[in-house]
Amino acid sequence: MDDLIFSLNATLPIFLMMMLGYFLRRVGLVTREFADLANGFVFKVALPVVLFDDLCRMDLVASWDGGFVAFCALATLASILLCWLVSRAFGRVPWRGEFIQASYRSGAAFLGVAFIQSIYGDAGVSPLMVIGAVPVYNVSAVVILQLMSPDRREGEGLDAGLLKRTLRGIATNPIILGIVAGCAWALLGLPMPAILGKAVSSVGGIATPLGLIALGASFSFRKAFAVGVPSLVSSAIKLVGLELVFLPCAMVLGYTGQKLVAIMMALGLPSTVSGYVMARNMGYEGTVNSSVVMLTTLLSSVTLTFWIWLLKSNGLV
Repeated sequence: MDDLIFSLNATLPIFLMMMLGYFLRRVGLVTREFADLANGFVFKVALPVVLFDDLCRMDLVASWDGGFVAFCALATLASILLCWLVSRAFGRVPWRGEFIQASYRSGAAFLGVAFIQSIYGDAGVSPLMVIGAVPVYNVSAVVILQLMSPDRREGEGLDAGLLKRTLRGIATNPIILGIVAGCAWALLGLPMPAILGKAVSSVGGIATPLGLIALGASFSFRKAFAVGVPSLVSSAIKLVGLELVFLPCAMVLGYTGQKLVAIMMALGLPSTVSGYVMARNMGYEGTVNSSVVMLTTLLSSVTLTFWIWLLKSNGLV
């Protein structure tokens, strides 16, 4: 019972904040336009500040774990290959690319930080997980969506310009820049002036509540239940399948505590809205992707609580 209460304390506050956002939009106090602007602010300003604030205070030499970063990157790549293999069962269907992306890609940068903060009180090792997983997410999404695009002609190669723009986008990603700035500050041993420290903490403090309210305000039960077999299969892979395959691998390698939780979050968080936007912009209908986003957001309140309970009851977190 204590382990279950611990798990609920970690997950329910996150989903209650999201439900608050949904309620506020339903009663007209929050609009979809506000949610879009708030999501942009959290991604471009508040979340990078959170990561910078945590990293600039760390002893990076003592905290850096190249093996953990490599595991996050390799597990992400392997999960993409696994999703690709499953997608072959559907044959040459126009939504195959969005099925693969929805099955592996999650909001690890934001929700991963939110959950680890909920459990441990700070971002902890989540920046290291972001460094390992997020660049692989983004580059792979471009390659997969383009190679399997409904508009792509047989034998047509990759658009080098699009791939180059994606790599440039990663290099200028606000979250990556926040991590780089925090690492540089820590390595240089720069002092944090009290005035700047308070301002940074204040901005970072609104990242999680504002982001969760905005995410909830964007939620649609109609889209969550507009699912078919592909959406159900993709959601099952996202919330359960990848965890079953890669969590045991992490345990065998000796990962526990924050690192194991970060790996669990990278694998089993809900599919990301940005994946739906990318799929639409690259010629897909987006039906499968949007259904998976909504369905995994709804069901992850149960699955994430279960995974945290399972790890806690076995003394791993």
